[in-house]
Amino acid sequence: MERGYSRSRERDERIRAGLQPLAPEERPLALRLSALLALLIALSNVIALAAGVHVQGKSPVAGGLLFALIMVLAAVGMWQKRYWAVLGFEALLGVSIVYAALSLMVAANGVAALLCVAVIVIAAPLFWFLIRIMARIQMPQRPTRERRE
Repeated sequence: MERGYSRSRERDERIRAGLQPLAPEERPLALRLSALLALLIALSNVIALAAGVHVQGKSPVAGGLLFALIMVLAAVGMWQKRYWAVLGFEALLGVSIVYAALSLMVAANGVAALLCVAVIVIAAPLFWFLIRIMARIQMPQRPTRERRE
C-alpha cells in the first residue's frame, strides 16, 4: 500500500512541477467563459426582475439583485484572476451540477430533462478546467504573524 502512495505522490509532484503561474495578461479560455457566464447569469436575473417574474407568488427583488451583484463581483474577480472569485464560482458550478443531476432524476417532462442536461453539459467542463486554473493562479500567501518572544 505504501508503494501506491509513493507513486501517487511522485505523480502529483511531477504535475505540480509542470504548472506555470498565469502570466499577467494570460486568461485561459475556461476563465474567460466563466466570467462571461457569471455576467450572463447576472444580466438574466436583472432582466427577469424587470419583467416582473414571480417565484412562488412573490417578487424576489432584493434577493435577485443581491445575487446579480454577487455574479458581477465574481465575473470581475475572475477577470482579474482572483483566487477567491474562481473558488467561489467553482463552488457554485459544483452545486449546480449536483442539483441538476438530482433534478434530472425527477424531471416531469422532456423540457425539464433537457434543461438539467444543459446545465450539466455547460457547468461540468468549466468546473474541470477551472481546477487547473486555480492551481496556476496559486493562492496568495497569507501574512504571517511575527512571534514575540
